[in-house]
Amino acid sequence: MSDASNGLLKVRRALLSVSNKKGLIEFARGLREFGVELISTGGTHRALRNAEIPAAAVSDVTGFPEILDGRVKTLHPRIHAGLLAVMDNPDHVKQMKEHGIESIDLVAVNLYPFEQTIAGENVRLDDAIEQIDIGGPAMVRASAKNFRHTAVVVNPDLYGILLEEMRAHDGCITAETRFRLACAAFEHTSHYDAVIADYLSGMTGRQNLPESFTLSEPKSLTLRYGENPHQAGALYGKFSEYFVKLHGKELSYNNILDINAAAQLCAEFDEPAAIIVKHNNPCGVGTGETLADAYAKALATDSKSAYGGIVCVNRPLDRATAEAINGIFTEVVIAPDYAHGVLELMTKKKDRRLMRQTVNLRSLNELDLRRVAGGVLVQEADRHRLHASDVKVVTKRTPTGDEMSALLFAWRVAKHVKSNTIVYAAGDRTLGIGAGQMSRVDSAKIAAMKAAEAGLPLEGCAVASDAFFPFADGLLEAVKVGASAVIQPGGSVRDDEVIAAADEHGLAMVFTGVRHFRH
Repeated sequence: MSDASNGLLKVRRALLSVSNKKGLIEFARGLREFGVELISTGGTHRALRNAEIPAAAVSDVTGFPEILDGRVKTLHPRIHAGLLAVMDNPDHVKQMKEHGIESIDLVAVNLYPFEQTIAGENVRLDDAIEQIDIGGPAMVRASAKNFRHTAVVVNPDLYGILLEEMRAHDGCITAETRFRLACAAFEHTSHYDAVIADYLSGMTGRQNLPESFTLSEPKSLTLRYGENPHQAGALYGKFSEYFVKLHGKELSYNNILDINAAAQLCAEFDEPAAIIVKHNNPCGVGTGETLADAYAKALATDSKSAYGGIVCVNRPLDRATAEAINGIFTEVVIAPDYAHGVLELMTKKKDRRLMRQTVNLRSLNELDLRRVAGGVLVQEADRHRLHASDVKVVTKRTPTGDEMSALLFAWRVAKHVKSNTIVYAAGDRTLGIGAGQMSRVDSAKIAAMKAAEAGLPLEGCAVASDAFFPFADGLLEAVKVGASAVIQPGGSVRDDEVIAAADEHGLAMVFTGVRHFRH
């Protein structure tokens, strides 16, 4: 019963029912040191009995056996009244005495391992369904609702902290701790239900944009700060499983954004590719027969901006490429693996983060989310991949084979550059990138300026625009620097004017019918 004067709850009776047995025996022994009466279920009861820790079975308390293969065991008034009774309410106390029910002061519950089950290969629906916990969430929610009179712990890592508090308060738990535990309990059941709903909805053709959107991800990393030092930041979800840090300083909020941007672009290429990203935009992209060749092309696009950038490759990092990367200050390197001896070479720079990418991002079926005031914008991820057969030639001249290769390369890169975007490219490398300008003409000028600074000729190159040219002026900027082929979505009311300008200057131009805005 709680002491109203100080908010302390004396733990006299506890129910333990856990799928994850981590720390169970130590916790149970700690509770017994305070003379706490223990109640337990199924496998938990067997574990306690094997450890010679006295505990009553739930069926002894309810007077009713577990039935339906254990589906029904704790769903009983003698359990739930014990969890939900308001012990400073005289009517509740009276009813408890009338029915011979005792209060339960502490509940330690963690749920059937549904998420771990569905993460396995070739999981049958029937097996997944059997891992949907019913009694566990009911006890967690009941105890959390009644946190003033019942403490609930769902995380085994907190057992030791809870025992320390009981030792400091003569077997009692404070009101502040009970409230924090209740909050964690509701977060736990919310995440559990969200995972189940997501899995089951995917079994029958998921509605990608449902009427109600729920996002529940566990915190995986507390960051030093967010985008700026005055902002708190944290990472949630499985990013740390997809990108495993092998070496270097802690990841920052901005590192994570750049890692994602680099890996998403790298996933566009099947051939050996190297991507250099700075501030969420590529500053160089190259492909080649070897990674070293690909990296050299990517770096040559804009070696000045590459300083302090993020490098991502889609093959195991070999020594030749590693030595080239070591020649310039690089914040993060991402690779699917590292050749023998390469990690030893790369770790000589102690602060640089080395990441192993464990997942092909093209295999993921994730929605794209962005927070706005009062809500969340949700869309399907931009997974569109363009092939030569998909484009429509709209000019008198048809692109040559080499030009088509360059057009497709430029288009793949433009998809991952902030709008408005202009990309000049050859068939295996970027030559100049203009990102994020309010005017497409300015993007074209910046891309040309970058190419000139790098000493890369644009004569005969391909140019990609992420959205249509609203006027011919943007196209004419490409003409000035010598571009010979253009790829763009089309769809402007002035398409005829833009096509005529291309024909006048002998350019080949294709329409994709697809736009790649990236705001």
